Amino acid sequence: MNLSRLDLNLVVALRALLEERNVTRAGQRVGLSQPAMSAALARLRRQFDDDLLARVGGHYELTALGQVLLDRTSAAYDVLERLFASQADFDPAVESREFKLVASDYAVAVFGTELARVVHNEAPGIRLRFAQTPTTVVDDTGTLLSTTDGLFMPHGVISDFPATDLYDDRWVFLVARDHPSVGDQLNRDDLARLPWVTYQRTYDAPAVRQLGMLGIEPRVEIAVDSFQLLPLLVEGTSRIALIQARLARLLAPLADVRVLEPPYEAVPLREAMWWHPVHTHDAAHIWLRETAARVGGGLAGAEGTRAPA
Repeated sequence: MNLSRLDLNLVVALRALLEERNVTRAGQRVGLSQPAMSAALARLRRQFDDDLLARVGGHYELTALGQVLLDRTSAAYDVLERLFASQADFDPAVESREFKLVASDYAVAVFGTELARVVHNEAPGIRLRFAQTPTTVVDDTGTLLSTTDGLFMPHGVISDFPATDLYDDRWVFLVARDHPSVGDQLNRDDLARLPWVTYQRTYDAPAVRQLGMLGIEPRVEIAVDSFQLLPLLVEGTSRIALIQARLARLLAPLADVRVLEPPYEAVPLREAMWWHPVHTHDAAHIWLRETAARVGGGLAGAEGTRAPA
């Protein structure tokens, strides 16, 4: 289609109509009269050659295409909103805005807390909103990045988008302090025979894919969407968990667990901030990325070479 002929106001109308499923309420939401919103709906129906909203009894329901467009329209609206909010100049001392950052609870605990402190001190009008990394991040990275201001994730999970490196970390294992069959060291047989507790889609992590190359298939007993719950799910059990050394340093004192080195040369972890190319030259996002890189640089020597025992 020819985008030069597209009325971008229709994107606003389409989103309101699909979410409200009512012409009057959609008009009130975007400041249009009922006749004007009805006219917009008629134009959208011609554009898509579909009713989009179908009357069922005394109310409207989305057609099959309308249902498909619901999520896509929301994503497109967010992209347009961010695009037209781009700035040539940005003064963090006086600006007021919110940045939405997608991160695991590991990244927030280890890095996000320090980033928030720096932003609080240097940019009092800036707000940070951390959202949990969805399980679909690998399958739908582009859509996720188009609706956020940044994604904190290690290298090796996603690719083909711009990123700036933040800090390095490494992998260690958690075991219960009173584990009945694990002494001062783990061996590869332990990794194969013991039950695991893992974070979401652990197989996306290069360190876990590395185990497959060693012929070890983790026997996952529990999967959870929080790294910070791993120590509690290991405590008092025969389970083991793979966790980042920086987070282990923070969490090990909170549960009756031990931190052990991997019985193999685990691939290190390099955390990065990823973003959508639409943000590359925006002054506000440049400031955000430079600030994140500076904070990450300050963490470079904070983690020792060995895990706490």
